[in-house]
Amino acid sequence: MTSTTSHIPRFDSLQVGDTLPALELEPVSRLMLALYCGASGDHNPIHVDIDFARSAGQADVFAHGMLSMAWLGRLLTNWVPPSALRSYGVRFAAITHVGDRVRCEGRVTEKFEAGGERRVRLELSTVDQDGQVKLTGDAVVALP
Repeated sequence: MTSTTSHIPRFDSLQVGDTLPALELEPVSRLMLALYCGASGDHNPIHVDIDFARSAGQADVFAHGMLSMAWLGRLLTNWVPPSALRSYGVRFAAITHVGDRVRCEGRVTEKFEAGGERRVRLELSTVDQDGQVKLTGDAVVALP
């Protein structure tokens, strides 16, 4: 896996509060969810079977939490190569529904040195078209 970034950010050029280039995604679709089922091996019917979702008290199928986590991972690897990632974690805040337009965002919250590396801590989130936070997270990356 390679980063799609053509420019790796430098530690000295970043300040606390700087933001990562946002990742805007296509609206969540049933096809997207079905393809993710196949790719991930997570075939929980609540994500693809509307009757099953309704029997579980949901109005419709909805995105896998791990799909949302993957989108934030893509935000990170668009910014730095995967080899720069030192930690990554998320907290699920709300369901991502079919039709939601998801935007992935990140912000530098800390600069520090550890293990002989210069690192930054990032605050991450996915938000929908109405600004509702769906997923929050944090990551640490090493930078040149």
